[in-house]
Amino acid sequence: MKTSLKDALRSDLNDARRERDRERTLVLSTALAEIRNREIETGTGLDDDGVRGVLARAVKQRLDAAAMMRDGGRPELADREEEQAKVLRTYLPAELDGDQVREIVRELIAAGAGHMGAVMSGLMPEIRGRFDGKAASAIVREELAGR
Repeated sequence: MKTSLKDALRSDLNDARRERDRERTLVLSTALAEIRNREIETGTGLDDDGVRGVLARAVKQRLDAAAMMRDGGRPELADREEEQAKVLRTYLPAELDGDQVREIVRELIAAGAGHMGAVMSGLMPEIRGRFDGKAASAIVREELAGR
């Protein structure tokens, strides 16, 4: 039987604690707390897709924080945030590139999605956690304008 993503996170957290890996312990325990908070907000347990959404948001937050820290002249803190994002990325599916997203958008348009909302509603479930939503929105606009 396949274990859930949340169970894998818990197992890896226990391993990190046994190995006395402070950084991984911190990252994984924080991620599990964020998942638990999301479950409390929604009132239900999260499935793997929900957990991936929380992890993707956590990665984005860390990368945004790293960018701000670099701009603020704190590269050592930026490096730490980027390392934390790298740990969390290992639990997410491989990221998509712009060409792959553009191909999905073209398929959705060919299937009859003729406006921004229809395309985005079909696109987001496929790319969530694997590609930036703002960049995807720009691709959708380009493709809709070019047809």
